[in-house]
Amino acid sequence: MIGYVDERLRALVPIRIASPGSSSFQQCWAWGDTAFNGTIVLPRSIAESLDLTMESSADAILANGTIVAMETFRCQLEWFGGTYDTQIVTNEGEYPLLGTMLLVERRLEID
Repeated sequence: MIGYVDERLRALVPIRIASPGSSSFQQCWAWGDTAFNGTIVLPRSIAESLDLTMESSADAILANGTIVAMETFRCQLEWFGGTYDTQIVTNEGEYPLLGTMLLVERRLEID
């Protein structure tokens, strides 16, 4: 997998996601967020385009210490040759955030 660092110095990597049971994956660029220990925070607009169904909500602690309720969804993720069913949360951001849970037993090298 090869990503890049954009003009705003964000480390971006390609991910492919789909709704559960779908074979139609959408590729997007995800921003590696080493302060986020979950899987993915997906922009609400992408979750809507994939027709993901909300499962529940969960409290999250943001980088500034604020606690917020975030909606959770189930999706499929293609990641390093496998397809994984995972739970994600949504926000109003521009890019999906890639959390450190997906980096376990992986090597992230930014050059």
